[in-house]
Amino acid sequence: MPHLKEEKQKQPLWKTWDYKAQKKGVRHTVYSVNGDQYTGEWLDNKKDGKGTYKWKENGALYDGDWRKGKRAGFGTYSVPDGRGGYRREYSGGWKNDMRHVNFTIEILKYYEGEWYADKRSGWGRMYFSDGTIYEGEWFDDKPNENRYEGSWRDDKKNGPGKFFYLTTGQVYEGVWVDDIAKCGAMKDFDRETAIEPTKYPIPDVELANAEGVLQDAEELFLGDQE
Repeated sequence: MPHLKEEKQKQPLWKTWDYKAQKKGVRHTVYSVNGDQYTGEWLDNKKDGKGTYKWKENGALYDGDWRKGKRAGFGTYSVPDGRGGYRREYSGGWKNDMRHVNFTIEILKYYEGEWYADKRSGWGRMYFSDGTIYEGEWFDDKPNENRYEGSWRDDKKNGPGKFFYLTTGQVYEGVWVDDIAKCGAMKDFDRETAIEPTKYPIPDVELANAEGVLQDAEELFLGDQE
């Protein structure tokens, strides 16, 4: 008995045209109506894979990973430096088109630490333009709990400094060597507004000439750092 070959059904032309019009795979530069431009990979008409996006309005540039039309994965965001080049402002993780867990460099200040949903969250360290430093917990883009203010060398606390324990309402002031507190004094600091103040205030030091002893110890450690 002869085998009859079934006739292949033809797709409507509009489906063929629609399929050909789909952005997929690697494409050359695609321009948006507002002048923004994207060069990279596509999937189902959305930026997906590796790609570079440039904003016309401010000249900023993103180069990195994309998923379903949003920045996701690892990428670098840079802005014009005013001299014909670019200055890297953020390089690290992205999630749902926002910075997520990593580091950033900002104008006149430097932050290194954790991000969540485009906000500083977790442990981080901020170097301010006036020379002060905050090191501690962050939540919702704001310092949370502890912070350090003082001298810094070789990316560590070195020299005189203060560490504020905002949770308990205390402050330690003394000398640091390679991130370790060597000598100093712990004092109560704004215990009335602390989140979890200690049960009892810190007692007074009854050592004779306590300030003189502390000063001698501080000078000893500071002399070793010179």
